[in-house]
Amino acid sequence: MTKSILGLTALAAIGISMSAADSARAESISAFCAPTEYELCMTAATAWEEKTGNTVTINKMPALLDDAIPLYQQLLAAKSTDVDILFLDVIWLGMFKNNLLDLSTLIPQEDQDAQFESTLGAAKLDGKLVAMPSYMDVGLMYYRKDLLEKYGKEPPKTWAEMEATAKEIQDAERADGNSDMWGYTWQAKSYEGLTCDAIELIASNGGGTIIADDGTVTVDNPDAVEALNMAKGWIGTISPEGVLNYDEEASRAVFEAGNSVFHRNWPYVWGTSHEEGSKIIDKVGMMPLPVGKAGEKSSGCLGPMYYGVTKYSENPEVAADFVDFITGEEMQKMRAIEAAYNPSIPALYEDEEVLEVLPFLKDTVDAFADSAVRPSGYTGTSYNRVSQAFYRTVHDILAGQADAEDALHQLAGRLEKLKESR
Repeated sequence: MTKSILGLTALAAIGISMSAADSARAESISAFCAPTEYELCMTAATAWEEKTGNTVTINKMPALLDDAIPLYQQLLAAKSTDVDILFLDVIWLGMFKNNLLDLSTLIPQEDQDAQFESTLGAAKLDGKLVAMPSYMDVGLMYYRKDLLEKYGKEPPKTWAEMEATAKEIQDAERADGNSDMWGYTWQAKSYEGLTCDAIELIASNGGGTIIADDGTVTVDNPDAVEALNMAKGWIGTISPEGVLNYDEEASRAVFEAGNSVFHRNWPYVWGTSHEEGSKIIDKVGMMPLPVGKAGEKSSGCLGPMYYGVTKYSENPEVAADFVDFITGEEMQKMRAIEAAYNPSIPALYEDEEVLEVLPFLKDTVDAFADSAVRPSGYTGTSYNRVSQAFYRTVHDILAGQADAEDALHQLAGRLEKLKESR
């Protein structure tokens, strides 16, 4: 057996037992799992073991998931057989694709077909299926349904409608005594979250997704310029100046304090907005993000998580069977009901037991189906540098420090060089 360069002491430190590292039994495998869903993974492991008679050791990942990247890199560089299954963010797939097994013939076709096409498609790289989706994340629009009803407004279908409705309600509420009310809160800080917010605006306006699947740099175009100039116009009008430093939590705090009409964030905000302490319990609506132009799709940024099997697994078929099980309908339903994880299987969005716990799912299925994918698949190991160049440029535009047309043209030149170092 190939030994990990981390050694058994290091493996033990991250939760991989010596027995799991030394075991050579074909029916024994080892998998990583996020710390926030460790108990759910243990439940899935027990169910799979009872079903198959095989065993799986579940290893808890670092508290900050990005800290798993160097750990994965060490294990894979050593061609270690100590861990068979990796838990993967969608933007890691391109980074690790050369070390992941092609699952296209190991996962039953009907189980592949059961997934959202956009989500499964994000894991199809270089003609191979490198991972299976575990659950969904996508950018969504939250809104104060009580305020829209108060002013006789419908949920907006376009960004222009959102802007107009946000401004009208914001001004009316301020005139009525709520001086802290804003029309729209979102994430415009210079970080990965801005890549998501900006790609949503650009893609929904027909401006592409920074770099196309074939490697063509697409960000330098009039539709992208128009989308970012529109968002720039929100700063200081329907969005506070402080939004330029808002991440998910900072922007959420304003919305849940009752001081924002519209709010862009991830699905978890449905739960937090209804927790004790929120001032908007039972006042929240949720919908797919608006579109920029007629004929375009709502383009919430895709943010699912996946399971993949390393090429160095000594038990690839057994490992693939566990991946198929933990990402299958039964386990996704369990995670949805027990912990409000959004399934990556469309059929569960019509399941009565799931909808009883997560009633908003029926209103968001289109958002998951029409999501926009960041260019991590093509850019691979260069993705972080590509994203950093993009969100810094966008932040300069939003802050009024750069002209959108000139900045995107210059960015395109930088991206041409960065993409080649993937």
